Amino acid sequence: MEAAPLDARVAPIELFFDLVFVFALTQVTALMADDLTSRGVLRGVLILGLLWWSWVGYAWLCNVVRVDEGAARLALLIAMIAMFVLALAIPEAFDDLQGGLPGPVVVATCYFLFRLMHLVLFWIISSEDPGLRRQLIRFAPSMIGGTTLLLVASQYTGTAQTALWAAALLTDYGGTYLGGASGWRLRSAGHFAERHGLILIVALGESIVALGVGAAELPISWPIVAGSAAGLVLSAALWWAYFDITALQGEHALAQEPESTRARLARDAYSFLHFPMLVGVVVLALGLKKVLEYVGDTEHHQLADPLTGLGLYALYGGVVIYLLGHIAFKWRIAHLLTVDRLVAAIGLVVLIPVAGLLPAVVALLLVTGVMVAVIAYETVHFAEHREQIRHHISTTSQR
Repeated sequence: MEAAPLDARVAPIELFFDLVFVFALTQVTALMADDLTSRGVLRGVLILGLLWWSWVGYAWLCNVVRVDEGAARLALLIAMIAMFVLALAIPEAFDDLQGGLPGPVVVATCYFLFRLMHLVLFWIISSEDPGLRRQLIRFAPSMIGGTTLLLVASQYTGTAQTALWAAALLTDYGGTYLGGASGWRLRSAGHFAERHGLILIVALGESIVALGVGAAELPISWPIVAGSAAGLVLSAALWWAYFDITALQGEHALAQEPESTRARLARDAYSFLHFPMLVGVVVLALGLKKVLEYVGDTEHHQLADPLTGLGLYALYGGVVIYLLGHIAFKWRIAHLLTVDRLVAAIGLVVLIPVAGLLPAVVALLLVTGVMVAVIAYETVHFAEHREQIRHHISTTSQR
């Protein structure tokens, strides 16, 4: 397999690969919407953790080798099949339906095959790289342990099954962290940062899909128009919060990091700290879906009805989790605390009881207004600094 160039960018096949995850994210949102309880949301987040860790492994792999030609391309396409079947089985990841194959076993098996192919490909790549091979030896036990626990979980139901899922992910994530990062290879900072930015766009796209699907099932009305527009503005504000300058700062920090510690920074800032952002967007999508149900389903809800329960917590909590992920990411890459976003996150938590008394569409307008205010404040208050960052980093990246 040919090594990826140092100035590599995301290849079309990687975008094609991500289409499977688009489908998987819609499946997770649907799963949580069908079981809108704390247990249902927790299980949805656990599945997200599974999907994220699957995707992350191949983000590292595609940064090391060229995946748009030869055996690597074929391997990526085969991996897509395993992940697509896993996504198909997400509705049965915990509760098997009668008839057909056992859903929990299918999910665990597909995850194992997906991760095993990733490990085998890295093992082949590391044939002339002792440092990478030692890293893989440290990494393998956590991968094997996690997938084994997932297979064990498929034989249980209820709380025991959920607990085993959590233990499986803790083993996989925790083992990877404890195994260090000194042996991992990161050839292109630009490719790695762009790759994670694109998967975040995929997640934001899921929030728009949730809006569209919710609205398409109901007769069009002015409340639906207002709710859909507010939801789209909210998604755009989340996009702006990351891609205006934060994404550029992340790529720049990764490129400037010494090679000896670059993999550790990439692991912490991207592999770990992008996960809360993903969770926040998907949970928000669930909240947006519920808002559209409230404002459009006049047979079961009045327009003045407040959004209650987990629908409300998903709407506000999704944005809070997203902001906290941003704050942690910014701290890790630049040791800067974005106070305005922290204040906004705290403010949204405080506003939840108030929003629970307001009509659902007003609650959506309120959280949208907070995010728009944050973006407007940053754009005006840090205008000069913002332009300096954008100009300096853009100029540097073109050299």
